[in-house]
Amino acid sequence: MARPLRLEFPGAVYHVTSRGNVRADIFADAADRITFLEVLVSTVARCRWRVFAYCLMGNHYHLLVETPEGNLVAGMRRLNGVYTQAFNRRHGRVGHVFQGRYKSILVDRDSHLLELTRYVVLNPVRANMVKRPEDYRWSSCRFHCGLAASDPLVGEPLLPALVGDWRAYLADTDAEADERLRRQTRTGRPAGDKSFVERLE
Repeated sequence: MARPLRLEFPGAVYHVTSRGNVRADIFADAADRITFLEVLVSTVARCRWRVFAYCLMGNHYHLLVETPEGNLVAGMRRLNGVYTQAFNRRHGRVGHVFQGRYKSILVDRDSHLLELTRYVVLNPVRANMVKRPEDYRWSSCRFHCGLAASDPLVGEPLLPALVGDWRAYLADTDAEADERLRRQTRTGRPAGDKSFVERLE
């Protein structure tokens, strides 16, 4: 059975996730995470992506990204491919680092961008790695909360301008929305209102 084609178009926004092969860790230590971020920064620059949020977990990562040139597939091939080469070289191993295809969910920026950004950066809290998302080093949360002067990936503090107090917005979690976004991540269904989904279909 043929795999479904990726839907790409200029200006598309995606929630991208990619997991380790057989759910193994894709980062052994901080050095691996730094390498991944370096590859991601260079990929973003080359593909002219716009990053809204990201979070590096243990055996997977989340990326919320806009593709002004409609080139998600080419960028993801470079991102996961170059990182796999670097990871295998550093750890003296061969084979796959990532499990199968990455998942990419189209996002309606008008109705779901903020909600998905909160979902992405709250991952370490849900995994009991930290108590507050701004305490996690490997996400865009500290920059959005004004606790870091800059971020190599997120070009502008978009979210505070939209919600005011970003930390209060993070604390005001919505369990129902979180569960809906988890289901969408698993199924690949677009994250948007009815008219957005109908336009894509």
